[in-house]
Amino acid sequence: MADLLGPSDIRSLAESLGAAPTKKWGQNFVVDSGTVRRIVRIAGVEAGDAVVEVGPGLGSLTLALLEAGAHVTAVEIDPLLAKALGDTVAERAPDEASRLTVIHEDAMRVTGLDAPPKALVANLPYNVSVPVILHFLETFPSLERVLVMVQAEVADRLAAGPGSRTYGIPSAKAAWYCDVRAAGDVKRNVFWPVPRVDSRLVLMERREIPETSASREEVFAVIDAAFAQRRKGLRGALSELAGSSSASEAALESVGIAPLTRGEQLDIHDFTRIAEALNATA
Repeated sequence: MADLLGPSDIRSLAESLGAAPTKKWGQNFVVDSGTVRRIVRIAGVEAGDAVVEVGPGLGSLTLALLEAGAHVTAVEIDPLLAKALGDTVAERAPDEASRLTVIHEDAMRVTGLDAPPKALVANLPYNVSVPVILHFLETFPSLERVLVMVQAEVADRLAAGPGSRTYGIPSAKAAWYCDVRAAGDVKRNVFWPVPRVDSRLVLMERREIPETSASREEVFAVIDAAFAQRRKGLRGALSELAGSSSASEAALESVGIAPLTRGEQLDIHDFTRIAEALNATA
């Protein structure tokens, strides 16, 4: 068993490094060993799995992933924490240290890893969670699962289905890649500092992308336009993308979607059909 980090360990380690959680990088460190083990369990991490972790911070979740037998690539933007993580693991889990690779980089710029990751498991900074998830799903087709801890509101948006008041761009784009569901709440007191918002786990399981002649970029452009003005019907919302309101209306009618339908009523397959129709009328 790894020597996981508790509340006093986190504070002592931060003090020894001269580090403090910053708003700049959205840092809230997990201080509860039960929580990180729960994350690893829900993520289905098994011995030998190649796992990428974004924002490892002081190493709470990293140690739990290594304890489960994973090969972990930790991507950390904070230079101080990136430099210290290897030493923390070597001290607290020396037998597992050889299975850790630390990359000091902005997660949004990561385009290659030593081993194709099977899972993304992370306590993500709230302000960049959705872009990071979508970037990794697109960049690494090997990802089978994503288990992330994010702001509860973001989790609800990712897991929402058509017709829900929280359904929107994150929901539709995530559905391009995965089946998504909420996987449990996380109490505020497991973090340091304690955040002002609730957190929630989201489990995303990769499936085949929709069968379509349209590209991902074309489908996502339709999604972006459809939700740019939520109260507007698709005839108007897609007019700029289509070239005119009449062109968007023709494309919608060609796939059996009423022109005054709103984006929140459509699923990912509807968006792909609209993208195909717009290509056909271009």
